[in-house]
Amino acid sequence: MKITLERAALLKSLSHIQSVVERRNTIPILANVLIRASGNLVSFVATDMEIEVNETVEAQITQEGAITAPAHTLYEIVRKLPDGAQVELAASTAGQVVLASGRSQFKLGCLPVEDFPKMPEGDHKHRFALSAGDLAALIDKTRFAISVEETRYYLNGIYLHTTKAENVDVLRAVATDGHRLARVEMAAPEGSSGLSGIIIPRKTVAEVRKLLDEAKGEIEIALSESKVRFTFDGIVITSKLIDGTFPDYERVIPSGNDKLLDANAKLLGAAVDRVATISSEKSRGVKLSLSSGQMVLSASAPEAGSASEELEVSYDGTDMDVGFNARYLLDVLAQIEGEGVRMRLSDGQAPAIVQDVADTSALYVLMPMRV
Repeated sequence: MKITLERAALLKSLSHIQSVVERRNTIPILANVLIRASGNLVSFVATDMEIEVNETVEAQITQEGAITAPAHTLYEIVRKLPDGAQVELAASTAGQVVLASGRSQFKLGCLPVEDFPKMPEGDHKHRFALSAGDLAALIDKTRFAISVEETRYYLNGIYLHTTKAENVDVLRAVATDGHRLARVEMAAPEGSSGLSGIIIPRKTVAEVRKLLDEAKGEIEIALSESKVRFTFDGIVITSKLIDGTFPDYERVIPSGNDKLLDANAKLLGAAVDRVATISSEKSRGVKLSLSSGQMVLSASAPEAGSASEELEVSYDGTDMDVGFNARYLLDVLAQIEGEGVRMRLSDGQAPAIVQDVADTSALYVLMPMRV
């Protein structure tokens, strides 16, 4: 194999795929990227056996063939080459891959192409398309609530399914870690009807989101019993799904919260952030004391002191105190794109519902804490 690419094109492809490769691997071939050249196209493939990223780009191909090369080392070399450089990759008779650019030359060890694992795709029962913006919104408004607790592996991703909301078919994404829940929905795209529920792993969510800002056009999503595939802009991301049962999240969403609190989202977020500076790092608890037209935020820590701040709000319920983990509350407030945030409360011990006043497609549930 012998190919020539412009440094920027090669770096872009390697940056897209190299983050899939784990830094520590018990299986040596998984540290490598598979490079395959045919016609005028070269594909770069990386996998960790759970997720596979395949990107195809045009290149000047002198000799067709395939090689594997250390992914992170190759990426670092190309990253340090000068802008505008032409990069030649070739397989040597000594079983190495030779990278040449200008006066620089690198010889890297490579492993047999036959050792590189291929991820079977499975039978795709659902196929639908979303715009890059819509998919990014689904991810951004839910992924902060994904659990990182490995023992509850079925919460380590975003739950995606179709359902009916007010007699309209919607595609719904949900994430929860037991302390907060994020649910966002949009009109169900054609082909998604009957999607009973899949859990897309946290790492896959991160890899897909990383590429969406550069994506042009629509993202095609194909689903089988155990895998999901995202296709766009010459990139194919195939991932295993989490084999588990997502809990009945509807039971977590309270229905009797009759006390309404409306506030300016940015002002509330800034006040929470300031007051939380004093709270103990372990709990990060902030108390909201509510009375007619007013909220007093307060926090205290034995070793640091105390803090409080008053904020004008719209609230006409009975006086009450409720505490929240400041970081969790800030995570939710960061998703509010409009000016106003609405909280539906019941009492100081019950979960709170948080929504954007201008956009009710997203709903957040926050568990209270003692402060």
